[in-house]
Amino acid sequence: MLRSLIEFSLTQRLLILILGGVLAITGIYAYQRIPIDAFPDISQTQVKIIMKAPGMTPEEVEARVIKPVEMELLGIPHQVILRSAAKYALADITIDFEDATDVYWARQQVGERLAGVQGDLPSGVSGGMAPISTPLSEVFMFTVESDSLSLDERRALLDWTIRPALRTIPGVADVNALGGYVRTFEVVPDNTALANAGLGVSQLVEMIDASNRNDGAGRLTEGEKALVVRSEGAIKTTADLEQVVLKNENGRILRLRDVAGVSVSSLTRYGAVTANGAGEAVQGIVLSLRGADANAITRAARARIEELKATLPAGVTLKIFYDRSDLVERAVGTVQKALIEATVLVVILLLAFLGNLRAALVVAVTLPLAALFAFALMHQFHMSANLMSLGGLAIAIGLIVDAAVVVVENTVEALEHAGPQDQVPLLHRVYRAASDVAVPVTSGIIIICLVFLPLLSLQGLEGKLFSPVALTIIFALSGSLVLSLTLIPVLSSYVLKPRAHKVPLLMRIVNAGYIPLLKLCLKRPFIVYSAALAGLAAMVYGYGALGKSFMPTLDEGAIIIQTAKLPSISLAASVDGDIGVQKRILANVPEVERIISRVGSDELGLDPMGLNETDNFLVLKPKEMWREPDKEKLVDHLRQAVSAVPGMEFSFTQPIEMRTSEMLTGSRGDLAIKIFGPELSVLSDLAGKVQSAVSSVKGASEVSTVANDSVDYLQIGVDRMAAGRTGLSATRIEDELRAMLEGAQAGNVSDASRRTSIVIKGHEAIRQSPELFASTQFAAGDGGLVRIGDVAKIVRKAGPVKIDRENASRFALVQAYVSGRDLVGFVEDAQRAVREKVELPAGYTMVWGGEFENQRRAAARLAVVVPLALVMIAAVLFATLRSIRQTLLILSNVPFALVGGVLALWAASEYLSVPASVGFIALLGIAVLNGLVLVSYFNQLIAEGIPLDRAIFEGSVRRLRPVLMTASIAALGLVPLLFATGPGSEIQKPLAIVVIGGLLTSTALTLLLLPVLFARFGVRAGDARPQGMEAQWINPFAA
Repeated sequence: MLRSLIEFSLTQRLLILILGGVLAITGIYAYQRIPIDAFPDISQTQVKIIMKAPGMTPEEVEARVIKPVEMELLGIPHQVILRSAAKYALADITIDFEDATDVYWARQQVGERLAGVQGDLPSGVSGGMAPISTPLSEVFMFTVESDSLSLDERRALLDWTIRPALRTIPGVADVNALGGYVRTFEVVPDNTALANAGLGVSQLVEMIDASNRNDGAGRLTEGEKALVVRSEGAIKTTADLEQVVLKNENGRILRLRDVAGVSVSSLTRYGAVTANGAGEAVQGIVLSLRGADANAITRAARARIEELKATLPAGVTLKIFYDRSDLVERAVGTVQKALIEATVLVVILLLAFLGNLRAALVVAVTLPLAALFAFALMHQFHMSANLMSLGGLAIAIGLIVDAAVVVVENTVEALEHAGPQDQVPLLHRVYRAASDVAVPVTSGIIIICLVFLPLLSLQGLEGKLFSPVALTIIFALSGSLVLSLTLIPVLSSYVLKPRAHKVPLLMRIVNAGYIPLLKLCLKRPFIVYSAALAGLAAMVYGYGALGKSFMPTLDEGAIIIQTAKLPSISLAASVDGDIGVQKRILANVPEVERIISRVGSDELGLDPMGLNETDNFLVLKPKEMWREPDKEKLVDHLRQAVSAVPGMEFSFTQPIEMRTSEMLTGSRGDLAIKIFGPELSVLSDLAGKVQSAVSSVKGASEVSTVANDSVDYLQIGVDRMAAGRTGLSATRIEDELRAMLEGAQAGNVSDASRRTSIVIKGHEAIRQSPELFASTQFAAGDGGLVRIGDVAKIVRKAGPVKIDRENASRFALVQAYVSGRDLVGFVEDAQRAVREKVELPAGYTMVWGGEFENQRRAAARLAVVVPLALVMIAAVLFATLRSIRQTLLILSNVPFALVGGVLALWAASEYLSVPASVGFIALLGIAVLNGLVLVSYFNQLIAEGIPLDRAIFEGSVRRLRPVLMTASIAALGLVPLLFATGPGSEIQKPLAIVVIGGLLTSTALTLLLLPVLFARFGVRAGDARPQGMEAQWINPFAA
């Protein structure tokens, strides 16, 4: 079949050239339309529910909102995990589904169950499913700046002008608004006047709502015309609201202004935004839809903002401080630069090895065409061009030319050794040369594709990151194989010419060293065996000394400082603290250009932080302006600048890194320890002990837990007897109290461009003084006045800040970052410390997760799948060689290939991570391919009747060039990744170190150890091989 394909290509050369051109055009077309992003889509199929319960404590949110919803949601098909968090006035519920689940189907299932439980939830609870976004959807952030507009005016501009304009961009899920004040019409009742009138808050809500509506009544006929009847009764201004009639007794009208003050105010705030130490600000965040092209969205958002500038009030500017496309361009640019550099190096190396510019150019044609072939398939399979998929292409650069190198090298060899009396046509010689190596080349490419199959079996984050790597490599190698058996022979027949045999300078130098060394090794195999065993011993030592981690930290070019303050802090005090931190950083760290800080919860509730939690987003100056262009040192400067701030804890992370951890484990940090159990007090105690134990372990950084944090509660215990005597129920008292502090919604005021809520609320002085609040009077059921203290017992006590749940069970979370050592070693020490210092009561369990969980899962999966891949490789080798002993002989190369990789990692002080494991997988394929090339040629020479010793020596010398070319091109193709410094280089560097280091030992042992082993074990004694059939040129289209 392979020979038929080569034969067809050489007899239809023009058609093959046309098809090559079509492939190039198709690849270019696909490349221009492939979405570009920093990362593959690593988000899970996830549905988030945000329920707002004004005034409720975490325990009430858990009991009255989360538990009923959870009971309905448990058991949805394809559900993986159900997580929830109860915070003040907010329920955050997240359902993760299996990756293959359609997100719209998942939302439909959740929506049906949520609708079923909606009637059981308390009145006043609002919310539902969050937009179809992911934790990585925050692709574009900006602030609304103005010297003339107030905070509430800037917020109104964002809500009603900027936000609607940005939401129309294709791929945008929503635009989150933070900071400033949301305008309301506030009604502040006079409790004495209200009680004298025999009214309560509930009656005020009913009367305002009944007096606030425009409606249509139908049509009237007037002769030949029809008149549409419209009634107007809607409230438009505060004056209209004041005139609402509450009561009419004996001709005396009681208006709202008689029992309450009406003014323009703002909604209760659950968070704020501050900027640059100058005060509060207003911030907008563009959220992308799941799977949308982040690069296209950010470009469209910038364009839309430019369009909006003409419509904004004078002096208003929108300052962008985060644009995901910056990271995308830098990350993709890093890989693109490495691709170009690798291509140039490969062409130079080809020229050096072949000593023939024509041959080097023929081989080089494979590079762009195989890449375009890969782009065409990526477009077909809806893959994006990102750090990982393009990284796969960079890894494959050295592998893409393998097949073409062997074909062209054999063709050059055949043409150079053809004598002047040889009358065989050039086309026939090319056919014979290509046919001779077609089987081993095809087997080799299949083997390399097989070694990358284990990456497709990885699950979770590592699977989503490295599946594109494997697919891109497989696409590119498949293209290179097809090209090597079709287009390359055709180009060789046109471009390559017979000429006198001349060994290139590089090969003369290499042969001068290799030939005597090979003779020595074949004569004294003990030397080779000793060196190989010493290498294995060094590898075992190096592996034991290697640290192990999940993934190197990607430098995103941005820093987020997370701040935790005292749990009971007020919003105003928290804002003041954030401004102080900003001033300190800007004064002491000149590398920071801007700081935008977000405290508390956002508008949509997608990031439900407390008033004591702040994310400080640092916009950095270009690295050329830094004192030292080292991010680690910059973080040290920042840590020193904020370390003296009292009452705050600080941790350092990055935008995508932070959201990735939250998405996968529901927590932030390298390590997440979950303690499951029923009692909050016991969980709090255990979390404190675990935090203390983990903090004592070397490498622990920023170990924290909120489980043992508490907030001060003013608990009002209703006295049922006293309340009953005054005609009040517990519900009525609780509604009155909520209206006094949080406010009660009483409808909306709509005008042409906005909607303004009407809120009934207690006086500001009451909300600022617990004593005044306790003595406040309100209307009793018997028409009199009553104080809260008369019908309830008021006590101060501590309560939880947050209640976390997973699959309907409570848990406490301890999270930690690891610095200065490997993650796996740290976790082992931490587990030992916790076992020694913490004893779990009956009914309580502990689960270790976070990035450690990902690393453990990836290691377990690879431990199963890599051996299976080796079995498949062995099957391909056996099918090619038809010899079990030769198959095992080639596979014996595998452990020796690992020697250099392990030692290179150890020497470079890198950890054994998932990217390094990918490097070992690539190394395995190249080592097996080189062994196959060598053994196949040994067999070919033996089949021609050449004695075993001579066949091994001549075969090793003749195949020295293709083996060295394959290995050195693969290694040199990765050199640019080894020295790359842009975003993503942290992931590519361990891979490059492993492959380059491993190829040094692997190639040496292939060229020296394999001939020795083949001489001893390759062929059974007395095994006679039949004379091989010579490939003949047959042209079925000839007359």
